[in-house]
Amino acid sequence: MEEQKKRTRRANGESAIYFGKDERWHARVPMGFKDDGSPYRRHLTRPTRKDLVDEVRRLEKQRDEGSARQPGKPWTVEKWLAHWIENIAKPVVSENTYDGYEVAVRVHLIPGIGKHRMDRLEPEHLESLYRRMQMAGSKAGTAHQAHRTARTALGEAVRRGHTAKNAAALAKPPRMEEDESEVEPYSVEEVQRLLLEVNKRRNSARWMLALALGLRQGETLGLRWEDVDLGNEYLKLRRNRLRPKYAHGCTDSAPCGRKAGYCPDRVQTRRETKNTKSRAGRRAVPLPGPLVTMLRAHQEAQARERMRAGDLWTESEYVFTKALGGPLSPNTDYHDWKRLLEDAAVRDGRLHDARHTAGTVLMLLSVPDRVIDQIMGWEPGGAARMRARYLHVPDHLLKDVARKIGAAIWGTPEATAVDKDQDNGS
Repeated sequence: MEEQKKRTRRANGESAIYFGKDERWHARVPMGFKDDGSPYRRHLTRPTRKDLVDEVRRLEKQRDEGSARQPGKPWTVEKWLAHWIENIAKPVVSENTYDGYEVAVRVHLIPGIGKHRMDRLEPEHLESLYRRMQMAGSKAGTAHQAHRTARTALGEAVRRGHTAKNAAALAKPPRMEEDESEVEPYSVEEVQRLLLEVNKRRNSARWMLALALGLRQGETLGLRWEDVDLGNEYLKLRRNRLRPKYAHGCTDSAPCGRKAGYCPDRVQTRRETKNTKSRAGRRAVPLPGPLVTMLRAHQEAQARERMRAGDLWTESEYVFTKALGGPLSPNTDYHDWKRLLEDAAVRDGRLHDARHTAGTVLMLLSVPDRVIDQIMGWEPGGAARMRARYLHVPDHLLKDVARKIGAAIWGTPEATAVDKDQDNGS
């Protein structure tokens, strides 16, 4: 017993094990440092030395792997998500990514699983949340957005040692079933009808950039004249127009009573454009001759508008502007697209369907995949997946292939028809 009661001292940074006056074995395990820089040690106690040594080794392993709980009160999911979204994610992700994270956190994750302690959150808790979301009317894509947000946020918590596992990485999100009927590229005849209507409107080249080259909305609205080389017939894409976001400019003593976007004194809180983040997104795109002609005519029309507007003109250097200058709003652009479809008597569709149309036309023209990838701005690693999503094989092309297969295997189409007639006669 005398040997048991002697305190065992070890080198700095190693666990200390000793037999206490309470007739139990105790250990002090160094776990790192607190926020103020002072050392943090975990105190363990067990009735036998063997049990204590086993527990010390388990805790030291967690510490060395970075999966041990850190000092202080355990994080709840709500507390961690609120901290992560504002202090970790917001400074480093794009505005659009942050908006998606923020909605998922505020609308779905905090109300759904926020009360759980983070180290006790289980995959089943998240899977139950996804089912409840869908039962309440959310689409599978919305549940997937919540799932991706939770996986990213909890992954950061694991890296920082606030929890041992990422429950979202283990959870199964709902199955996503793509509805191919939602995406149907416009036919050549429909594009020609749109072209006839486009020529009657200002900013006509804006729509042909989407239909002919597949430019995204943000890329087109963020285009500046310095990015367009009409002499060499190409343009450079290097920035995206962001959706405006506003805050109230009115005072608390005299509120306008409207939403921030409709406040008479509104203040824009988001920058107009951001640089394209991927190498594939920063690209040069060739301009077809007719589109060069349209852009030249557009440049001249814009110069006349600037002259007529005089001091009312808002200088911005954008290729596509409002009637008095200044950048086009993505929301206004969307409604202009809808009116264009209606006036051209073309079936309703998303603005993004024009991108599917452009990709399909490039395929039908037998443009090499590598060139299609550059024009569309697809990363090399995911280009094959994007081609499968965006390039649609028309029915007439499938029928033509079927005729060629028939001729190769059963002989000429005429011979095949004769065989069918003989079969019918017998």
